[in-house]
Amino acid sequence: MPTRESLIIMIALLAFAAWPLDADGQSASQAAQVSQIQVLPPGVHNLTFQRPGERLVRYALSVPVNYSPSSPVPLVLALHFGAPDPTGAGRAMIDILVGPALAELGAVIVSPDSMAGQWSTHENERAVNTLLEAVLASYRIDTKKIVVTGFSMGGAGTWHFGAKYPERFSAAVPVAGRPPASAEGWRLPVFAVHSRNDQVVPIAATETRITELQKAGTRAELVALTGITHYETYRFVDGLRRAVPWLREIWK
Repeated sequence: MPTRESLIIMIALLAFAAWPLDADGQSASQAAQVSQIQVLPPGVHNLTFQRPGERLVRYALSVPVNYSPSSPVPLVLALHFGAPDPTGAGRAMIDILVGPALAELGAVIVSPDSMAGQWSTHENERAVNTLLEAVLASYRIDTKKIVVTGFSMGGAGTWHFGAKYPERFSAAVPVAGRPPASAEGWRLPVFAVHSRNDQVVPIAATETRITELQKAGTRAELVALTGITHYETYRFVDGLRRAVPWLREIWK
C-alpha cells in the first residue's frame, strides 16, 4: 500500500503536470481578474487569480456537464488536506474525492490551494472569500445551495468556515476533520463523514459535536465508516456520496 508521503507526491505531480493548459488550450498561468473569471466549458480547470498587492492564488474549478447560464446550479467549496507543498492539492481534492462523490449534484466545484497553512488563517480566509465572490459573479449559482466541504485539514476548515461565515452556506460537510471545541452558536446543517479507524483525527470529538448539535435542535448527521485509515482519502468517496440525498432533502 502506498505511503502517505508517496500518495501526496504522486497527487501533486499529476496535478502539476496538468497545470499549464486549461480545456481550451489557453494558458492558465496568467492571473485572471477576480471579478471577471472566464466561464469555461465542462471539465476540471487549473486556474489562478491575483489580488492587488497580494500573492497569486491557485485553484481548481470543476464545471458540470450541461452547465448553462440559464439554469442555476449548486456551488461546492472544497478545502484540501494538509500537504508540505499545497500546489495542486485543490485539484487533487476534486479528482480523488469531491468530484466523484458529489457528481450527482451537478454543481460547480471550486477548490483553492491553501496559502501555506491552516484554512483558518487570515490570508486563507481572504483568498477563499474573494474566490467565492468571483465564482458567484461569473457563474449562475443557486445561492440557496452553496456547500462547504473538506478533508482532514480541509475538514477542520469546513467547521471553521461554517462557524464563522454561516450566511455563505446552506450546509457544512466535513470529512475526517477535527471539529471545534464547542458547537455553541452553530447555525448550519452538518453532515459529517468520519472513520472509526482514523488514527490521526479520532472520531470521538466528531461524535460529541454531532450529538451536541442534535440535542440543540440543529440538523446534524454522522456517517461513521469502518476499516479506513486517515490517509486513505479515496476510500471516503462512498461515505461522502451519501451526503447527496441529504443535501437534496435540506434544499427542498
